[in-house]
Amino acid sequence: MSPALTIDATVNHHHPLKAQSSKPELGFGTRAIHVGSEPNSETGAVIPPISLATTYKQEKIGVHKGFEYSRSGNPNRNAFETTLASVEAGGATALAFSSGSATTATLLQSLGPNAHILSVNDVYGGTFRYMTRVASQNQGLETTFLDLENADDNTILGSLQENTKLVWIETPTNPTLRVIDIQRIADLVHSHPSNPLVLVDNTFLSPFYSSPLLLGADIVMHSITKYINGHSDVVMGALILPPQHTELAERLRFYQNAIGAVPSPYDCWLAQRGLKTLHLRMKAHGVNALRVARALERSEFVEEVIYPGLTSHRRNEVAWKSLSPHARHLSYSNNDADGDIGFPYGGMISFRIKGGLEEAQRFLTSTQFFTLAESLGGVESLAEHPALMTHGSIPPKERALLGIGDNLVRLSVGVEDGDDLVRDVKRALEIAVRGE
Repeated sequence: MSPALTIDATVNHHHPLKAQSSKPELGFGTRAIHVGSEPNSETGAVIPPISLATTYKQEKIGVHKGFEYSRSGNPNRNAFETTLASVEAGGATALAFSSGSATTATLLQSLGPNAHILSVNDVYGGTFRYMTRVASQNQGLETTFLDLENADDNTILGSLQENTKLVWIETPTNPTLRVIDIQRIADLVHSHPSNPLVLVDNTFLSPFYSSPLLLGADIVMHSITKYINGHSDVVMGALILPPQHTELAERLRFYQNAIGAVPSPYDCWLAQRGLKTLHLRMKAHGVNALRVARALERSEFVEEVIYPGLTSHRRNEVAWKSLSPHARHLSYSNNDADGDIGFPYGGMISFRIKGGLEEAQRFLTSTQFFTLAESLGGVESLAEHPALMTHGSIPPKERALLGIGDNLVRLSVGVEDGDDLVRDVKRALEIAVRGE
């Protein structure tokens, strides 16, 4: 029987940074709901109104109320960026873009010509595609892909060049959920003469479970489409920078405006609405994912379960240390006779089903509540086949080296009732492997 998990809702989750005044520090949920969502000064509305205007009246040339043209700035985008910078611990500036891919493109273009990047090898397929097939051709960008989970210090330092401007980290990686020690990598690369920037794609864990800026990262990236929006109805991306990178933030703001890949006001309004419940949703995603992972681990039809929150995961301790302060202070209890069951670590699970492509496909078409679809992070549960779907742009030989085989299945565990999700997975495994 799956373990029963409960969350102690009385725990006080404090912002890890010191406040600038004597007032108490605000908790994650309080910031998500109130920062950037102050009542409207004209109407008193407690939710920001949607401003669809593309241009704004100027009293005199250059004299206005902070807005000239919606590509350069919009009340809804400003409000969402303010909220996002507040919930990403250590953040001071956030910039929203029309998609995660647009975010990647804008950032890499800001590096200029003939730059070098060191990237984790198990990187999102779209990021790999842009680095190797767009930036390499259009700006002479060179990328070295390295196993940042297992590489030793000398190998990492030896991979940096004089023109290395950026180190790209995903953790946990997509789809094999490798856990990268952000602080270790940041300390290493910042000691190198080239002193490259360290970027962490924090999409899989969201600001609730991970705070890369507190671990030494210079930039955090999100596909807002996923957990932050959380309702599968917005495509958007974002960058967040700490206060010490004001100049870099201004440069990226210039690129944001000049390139113009900005989100619509309505999408910003939707994403800010979604962000208000991020702390509630991420708790539910994590608890459900841990339960499903445990069920998969006990199944005779599964070869391997990859979920860093499980104690059986070889990087479980690193995963625990990487948790944001407010996530580490959550209190969990269980009645599982096995003893320690691990801890919630986001909502993403990958597993290798016994068999191959046929069994994987049968599983994916036999689930009731895990919808066969790309993307992740919505309130609904999703399942997909990385080798043929999200990572199809990566050459087969490289996919094989990364462990992305035909029997690998990726789950995005939603916030439905956990008992239903566990039963659904067990039933689909029976059908997939036994044909029953």
